Amino acid sequence: MNQSFYIGAVGAQQQLKRLNVHADNIANVNTTGFKANRADFSALIYQDRQGVEEELPMGVGTKLLMTATDFSSGGVADTGRSLDYMIEGEGFFALVDLATGEVSYTRNGAFYMAEHLQPSEELDENGEPIMESVYCLSDGKGRFVLSQMGGLIEVEDATEMLPIGIFDYSNYNGMTQIDGTRYLPVDKNGGLWFGTGKLVQGVLEMSNADLADEITKVIESQRAYGMALKMVQTSDEIETTINGLRN
Repeated sequence: MNQSFYIGAVGAQQQLKRLNVHADNIANVNTTGFKANRADFSALIYQDRQGVEEELPMGVGTKLLMTATDFSSGGVADTGRSLDYMIEGEGFFALVDLATGEVSYTRNGAFYMAEHLQPSEELDENGEPIMESVYCLSDGKGRFVLSQMGGLIEVEDATEMLPIGIFDYSNYNGMTQIDGTRYLPVDKNGGLWFGTGKLVQGVLEMSNADLADEITKVIESQRAYGMALKMVQTSDEIETTINGLRN
């Protein structure tokens, strides 16, 4: 088969994946704390790659190697809501899922109060601590915000600045994105430390996805996709012509 057929087919497939990346950025352009992703490509000219059904030979175009996250700061939205927080500078809020023990990190500071049961100093007739209800700072989705000391944050007066922790890593490369605005660290991110960012109350950090830039990239991918399909069509016509000459 003509090598250009493979180049066109692989190119069209990879441009579809790139379109999905930028479509997700566009869909989250108004999502609080969202960080845009970009598509990083790798040339297939140097080595063979394992495809879905067979190995892709050298020289068949490019492959979407990975998606990288842009952790630059987004715009600022003044909400005036006392439970809304933003980190000015670097760092993340830490969220803990008490059911699983999972700790994730986010730049989305739209917080709420959620009920949490904890043992009190009083004991029942069996000598067991009586559970009391307190309200702690939460992301509104079953996870609680951690303080600078790593504990839950009780909310007694929401208008006061709460002791919300700001945490950071030496680098963000490869952090796993979950649920849109939450991230899980990997080994190469290094150790966890206290962030240097400043906590600001009553404002939110908006998405850093640039709509104009994302639409431009979508147009680029659409044109590249069309050119790749044209290459496939032309290659098919060439093969048809050659096969006809053999007859």
